[in-house]
Amino acid sequence: MNDVDLKQLLQAREELDRKIAEARKQAKADAIARVRAIVAEFDLTARDVFPAATRTRKGAANPGEPKYRDPVSGKVWTGRGKPPNWIQGKDRSQFLIR
Repeated sequence: MNDVDLKQLLQAREELDRKIAEARKQAKADAIARVRAIVAEFDLTARDVFPAATRTRKGAANPGEPKYRDPVSGKVWTGRGKPPNWIQGKDRSQFLIR
């Protein structure tokens, strides 16, 4: 490959990048127009479209229902996170809560 081929290829890439950017800009404008029409048609608010995420305090999330119980101590484990010592390395089916 010589320098002329490389220069032509680089110019072609720049032109293609420009065309891609323009097409993306037009597609975005079209999408925004469609969304605005739907919002107006159904009288939607930002809250309707983007409901506020519910926030929980750190550690307040539901850890899940217990799946395993230690028959000796009665302690339970959800199966999430690091397994407790009483179940580690053992067949878990014998500890399943039915």
